[in-house]
Amino acid sequence: MGAIVAGLREWWRERRLRRLEIDEALWQDAIARYPFTRVLAPDERARLKRWVLLFLDTKSIVGAAGLVLDARMKLAIAVQACLPILELDIALYDDWDSVIVYPDAFRPGHTWTDAAGVVHTDPGARSGEAWSHGPVILSWADVARGGRADGANVVIHEFAHKLDMRNGGADGFPPLRRGMRRQDWAKALGDAYENFTWRVNRRREYTDIDPYAATAPGEFFAVTSEVFFETPEVLMRDYPQVYAQYRQFYGQDPLARLQRAGPLALAS
Repeated sequence: MGAIVAGLREWWRERRLRRLEIDEALWQDAIARYPFTRVLAPDERARLKRWVLLFLDTKSIVGAAGLVLDARMKLAIAVQACLPILELDIALYDDWDSVIVYPDAFRPGHTWTDAAGVVHTDPGARSGEAWSHGPVILSWADVARGGRADGANVVIHEFAHKLDMRNGGADGFPPLRRGMRRQDWAKALGDAYENFTWRVNRRREYTDIDPYAATAPGEFFAVTSEVFFETPEVLMRDYPQVYAQYRQFYGQDPLARLQRAGPLALAS
């Protein structure tokens, strides 16, 4: 039965792909914009384009608070969103259907009730948010800053959360690929998270990873996924065991790509 379902899914995709297209100038501009896409091999670019076409076809990407999105902006989001699943499957994004984009940081207005029955409202502004089985919400100002090779990428961050949520909450333990061992993942990320929170809380050692990663295991996974794709040398230097797990999970080796491409990979 599984093989039949997979076959039907592939037939549907191929049928859809024959009808879909991206303006070639826009595509080349999008690929050239980011260091992590400039270094992709031709076959990897072809796979990325396949996922991007299907992403744009199946997801509603809409502006909020007066923001009008054009084709270039939607493509920028789709390219970055599909990079983490380059060697996986876009079916991992099939339980939700919309991306909402604000002009800048937004205030979600979440409320919760504490043990004493007092209702609190979250006043903080956010650059992104991912809801389980719901939309991804992004700040366009932060999306536009992605790809600076500084380890920060709000799109990759929120879509890492989406992968994490495939088996429940965003707890830093997504469904692993066949052949990966849960105990290896748990030890690598658990040890790294403990060490990272120690460094951040005591301010004993400088780190190039956003301290926000210390707030929860799920945020550690999302932030270090940003680093994995944006500045892989940092993750390899600080937490090589985490890098090894991500290389298996994502099926990609961003550091090897950069090393093959050489210094020109980071040139704008």
